[in-house]
Amino acid sequence: MTNNNPISELATGLSISPVLTGLWQVADLERDGSTLNPDTAALALKQYFDAGLTTFDMADHYGSAEIIAGVFKKKYAGNKTQLLTKWVPTPSKVTKEQVRGAVQKSLTRLQSERIDILQFHAWNYADPAWLDALFWLQELKHEGLIHQLGLTNFDSAHLQMVVESGIEVVSNQVCYSLLDQRASGKMTQLCLQYKIKLLAFGTVAGGFLTEKWIGQPEPKIDSSLTWSQMKYKRFIDAAGGWLVFQNLLSALRKVADKNNTSIPNIASRYVLEQPAVGGVIIGARIGRSEHIEENKKLLTFSLDQESKKIVKEAIDQMTKIAGDCGDEYRRPPFLTASGDLSHHVDVVPPPYACHSGSDGRVKALSGTSWEELAGFSRAVRKGNHIFVSGSTATHESKLIGGNNPEAQMNFVIDKLEGAIQSLGGTLQQVVRTRIYIKNLSDWEAIARVHGERFKEIQPANTMIKAELIGDEYLLEMEAEAIVD
Repeated sequence: MTNNNPISELATGLSISPVLTGLWQVADLERDGSTLNPDTAALALKQYFDAGLTTFDMADHYGSAEIIAGVFKKKYAGNKTQLLTKWVPTPSKVTKEQVRGAVQKSLTRLQSERIDILQFHAWNYADPAWLDALFWLQELKHEGLIHQLGLTNFDSAHLQMVVESGIEVVSNQVCYSLLDQRASGKMTQLCLQYKIKLLAFGTVAGGFLTEKWIGQPEPKIDSSLTWSQMKYKRFIDAAGGWLVFQNLLSALRKVADKNNTSIPNIASRYVLEQPAVGGVIIGARIGRSEHIEENKKLLTFSLDQESKKIVKEAIDQMTKIAGDCGDEYRRPPFLTASGDLSHHVDVVPPPYACHSGSDGRVKALSGTSWEELAGFSRAVRKGNHIFVSGSTATHESKLIGGNNPEAQMNFVIDKLEGAIQSLGGTLQQVVRTRIYIKNLSDWEAIARVHGERFKEIQPANTMIKAELIGDEYLLEMEAEAIVD
């Protein structure tokens, strides 16, 4: 036995426990309207801290988790604990003052002068308000209210966009487990390239990846399950179903017996040993179910090649979860506890303001000075046709995506999608795109992004090398959609 990964360095001056204690289930424990006693709950966190599990992960919407963590920090841990939280704003426009207010609210709850890592979640990439929020969060980081910025549930395209736009992030928290291997591809490649760590949640699938489910009948998704179990039962279904899952459990038991440990430890250790992974988050039902000694064992062994091979063969027999990281929160099928976004958001507002004309046209305006100066709209709808103006990778006065053609292209498509959404359409209704590129050498990178974003749509397309207005822009793109 060896003591592997006793600490995980996310950034200079910030190290965490590779096994993080997740407080998401505080919200589940409080879903009947009651609130946990913060002093009693803080004492429960102290047991993890005393065992060397010094890092806790939470969010502004995890019930009273931040309040409990603040009491724990003040009474027991001081600066020897690492408290990671998230800001998950509603999908709407935000102001600079609102961003500061959200950070200050978390600081007050955590009884701290600085947030160790603030992780940001965006609901709708087509609305550039999420970029405004991140740029303002970076200002607060430079001001000293935030030590490090992280992301949560970002896909690979938008992780790249963030970094290439000059926003400094050290981590991306995503679902990553034996059931869900989406993070093992391009996401891992980008994290290694940009020196970003993955924080993996879902490694024990809400308790499904344990011995007690071996040979058990398939449960229904209903109130008899915890929120976490309802969520990960949907992942099991998407990964091939209960019989395939039982095959995975059988393989894990074989590896667990070989390593003299438990199935959940094998499941979490396998993910922890993957490239770019800085830590695994294991949820705690504080005061109800403690697995402290079991979690500590994660740091006392490593998997040999034979063990990894057995696990990998079982993974390969499952259906791959489709899409990229975080898609379960942005597009169907919604792999959430409720199967939709009803317990997360009420409505997703249109990204841009729209104005109706007397001739039946509806104009979407992004509010840039160029629209007024040159007399054009970001997009126009006439009947069931939507025409989107040529768009570049600019948001207000900022260049998005830096000098990276992939990042610029992804933002431009987001911009087109935002205009189409505002006029009642979807990206799936696009019938034509035209792309003007500055450098012929960028054509393939830009085409690949178009292929990824439009692979199930396949509109008519033209790509042209052209002189573009603005030295910083690598491409310009326009689109047409027909709303059925």
